[in-house]
Amino acid sequence: MRHRLWHLLTPHSHETADKLDPALESSARGMRALWVSLAALGATALAQAVVVALSGSVALLGDTVHNAADALTAVPLGIAFVLGRRAANRRFTYGYGRAEDLAGIAIVLTITASAVFAAWTAVDRLLDPRPVSHLPAVAVAALAGFAGNEWVARYRIRVGREIGSAALVADGLHARTDGFTSLAVLLGAGGSALGWRLADPLVGLAITAAIALVLRDAAREVFRRVMDAVDPELTDRAERALREVPGVRAVGELRLRWIGHRLRAEVAVVVDGESTVRQAHGIAVAAEHALLHAVPRLTAALVHADPAPAPGQADPHLALAHHAQAPS
Repeated sequence: MRHRLWHLLTPHSHETADKLDPALESSARGMRALWVSLAALGATALAQAVVVALSGSVALLGDTVHNAADALTAVPLGIAFVLGRRAANRRFTYGYGRAEDLAGIAIVLTITASAVFAAWTAVDRLLDPRPVSHLPAVAVAALAGFAGNEWVARYRIRVGREIGSAALVADGLHARTDGFTSLAVLLGAGGSALGWRLADPLVGLAITAAIALVLRDAAREVFRRVMDAVDPELTDRAERALREVPGVRAVGELRLRWIGHRLRAEVAVVVDGESTVRQAHGIAVAAEHALLHAVPRLTAALVHADPAPAPGQADPHLALAHHAQAPS
């Protein structure tokens, strides 16, 4: 009720041009998150590179490479956000928002490469243990790597979830995997300080398993987005909002899909069969209006009004039934 009163008292519009403003703001927030995290990870990697040059730590070198790679994942995401701002045209009629899904796939592949590299480094260290010098500096650099990656991970995941970007969330999970790798370097340095050379590779293998778990979560989220999956709660919320619209007798087929970090909806509602075209159109507009307020990050909805069937009247959609049959 409070939301509806605020809606009535606050000037607003649902024109197409006005709907683009929140979408552009979401892209701007995503770009800002990328630039901030890129600067943070770049500074972390640079500081670690100095310690690598002094200590000769191969484990810290691997962590530095991970951090640099994580910073560079901002490139495909940045390209995706820029493309997402382009207007739809006759070829890309839904716009370029799905570029974020491609960026998400690239990030998942980068996480996979990081996991493979971490496993290879750990096995190499296990087979050929090597001493590490300047252990206090290595430990401090490892802590800095963990702190930087964890901060970036939290920031990216929070912004990604707020704007609905699965790719940015996956990129945040990738930063978290590199933070785990930094902890492996720290534990390995502690083991080396105690004279146990196998500590570093054994911890590295354990961290590789943790990276694999994070990879599973990131891959699942990106896969669902590519397959047009949505949270069932959003579908339930949309149906509840539609049923409350005056003139809507029933809700038929309802579809939601992500295009980048924005949602679009397609729905069929049943209206009184005796309604005029103008009345049915008014109900459809009211239904779209309700959806825009009920479903977060929804920017457009296509509402089709079906007349309630009269007794003895054939279903007007029967003429389309043969098109829905599976090909033999």
